[in-house]
Amino acid sequence: MSNSRALSPPTGPVCWISESLLEGAIAVSRSSPRRRVIQPFHRDESSALHRMFNAVQPDSYIPPHRHLDPPKAESWIVLRGALAFFTFDEHGKVEECLEIRAGGPVFGVDLEPGVYHTFIALEPDTAVYEVKSGPYLPSNDKAFPDWAPREGGSNVSAYMAWLKAVFVQRSSTKSA
Repeated sequence: MSNSRALSPPTGPVCWISESLLEGAIAVSRSSPRRRVIQPFHRDESSALHRMFNAVQPDSYIPPHRHLDPPKAESWIVLRGALAFFTFDEHGKVEECLEIRAGGPVFGVDLEPGVYHTFIALEPDTAVYEVKSGPYLPSNDKAFPDWAPREGGSNVSAYMAWLKAVFVQRSSTKSA
């Protein structure tokens, strides 16, 4: 499974989830062209439950998406750093936007299937422990909307700037 998206999964029946595994994933994310990397704990893509570190840098773009076919629930706990988490309606309007921070008042999220979502790392070396239903098939894992740019698209920078502006505006409104 080692590729530009994910590191190799562990072998054997037990994997110790350790600081060294986390540090290794973070180090790879810094030099990854996508500026993020998955460190899987599930042994293969056909596993019914996927568990992983997701190490992300602030300039990484994760296109808004949802998991519809098959429907997949997801949960994240931020282990290090912070992220701005977004949900969207069917037309791309931001519904929810919240900071999720390691050690903060909100340090994770649990998401039902079918909700458009994304996040942006707010700090370097942000690391998330993620759990999602499997199996993983690239052809149907994510449903991408027409209203957001795909990874590598020409307007990704403008879209990320817009998301960050929405986050800043909503954060300042909540604290006022």
